[in-house]
Amino acid sequence: MKSFGVRFVGMISLVLFLAFSIVAKSETTKLNKDKIKPEELIAKHLDSIGSAEARVGLKSIMAIGASKAIFKGRGKGLTQGIVVLASQGVRNMIGMKFKNPDYQYETMGYDGKNLTIGFSKPGTRSTLGGFLRVNKKTFKRGLMGGVLSTSWELYNYDKKRGKLKYSGTKKSENGTLIKFDYNPKGGSDLSVTLFFDSTTYRHMKTEYRRVITSKLGTNVDNSASQSETRYKMTEQFGDFRVENGLTLPHDYNLYLEILTGNGSIAYDWTMDLRNFIFNQNHDVSQFRVDAVN
Repeated sequence: MKSFGVRFVGMISLVLFLAFSIVAKSETTKLNKDKIKPEELIAKHLDSIGSAEARVGLKSIMAIGASKAIFKGRGKGLTQGIVVLASQGVRNMIGMKFKNPDYQYETMGYDGKNLTIGFSKPGTRSTLGGFLRVNKKTFKRGLMGGVLSTSWELYNYDKKRGKLKYSGTKKSENGTLIKFDYNPKGGSDLSVTLFFDSTTYRHMKTEYRRVITSKLGTNVDNSASQSETRYKMTEQFGDFRVENGLTLPHDYNLYLEILTGNGSIAYDWTMDLRNFIFNQNHDVSQFRVDAVN
C-alpha cells in the first residue's frame, strides 16, 4: 500500500507538471502570436493619425487651451490658467501660465540643440522642471506631447536614436493597450513605456519611471537626506478629434508622482486643448524659455 501511495503521488506530480508545461507553452505561443513588430506598430499608428498626404504637409502645430494644476501630498492646492503647445520640425515647447503668485509658470522648450527650462516663479524652478532638467533625453527625443508635436519620435523613427521593444499588453478601462519600451541610444536612467490602443493604434499613454538611490529630495535641484526617491511621470491622451486632416487628442494630462522615505507628493496637470493652428512659421527664439539650462 505504501508503494502504491508513493507511485500515486508521483503520477499526480507528473500530471501536474505536464499540465503546467502545456499551459505555459500555450501562453508563450499566444504571446508570440499577438506580438507586433515595431515597424508594423509604427505603420498602423501613423495611419491612425491621418493620411500620408496630411502628415507630409504638416510643418508646425500650435495648440491652445485651458490648464488646471492640482497639487497633492505635503501641501495641497489647485490653480487654473492657460496652456500653449508649439512645435516645428524637431523643435518643441510646452508652456503654462497660472494666476498664482507662488506658481506662475511651467515652461520647457527645445530649440533643436538645447533644452531650456523656465522658472515657476522668479528664481525658482518647479519640481517638474527639475525632473526634466536631469532627464534631458525625454524632451530632446520628441517623446513628450506625443502626436501633439511635430517632433514626435514615431514620425521619423530611427533605430540609431533609440529602439522600440514590444513588452506585452495591458487591460484598461476602454480595452487593451499594447506596450512598447523605448530605449534611447546610449541608455538612460529613465525607463520609458509607450501604450497604444490595440484596435485603433492611437498613442494613449507614456509612462516614465526612475529610481534614484542618492541624496536627492523631492526637488531634483536640491538635496535631502533620502536613501531612495522614486519618480513616476505619466502622459495620457484622450478626446481624439480631426483637425486639419489629422486625428489629434484634445485632452492632455500630465502627472508626476514622487515617493520618498518621508512620504509622497503628486502633481496633476489637465489640459483642455480648444484651438489648433497649423503650418505657421515660428522663429527659433520661441522655443527658448527664460531660464537657460
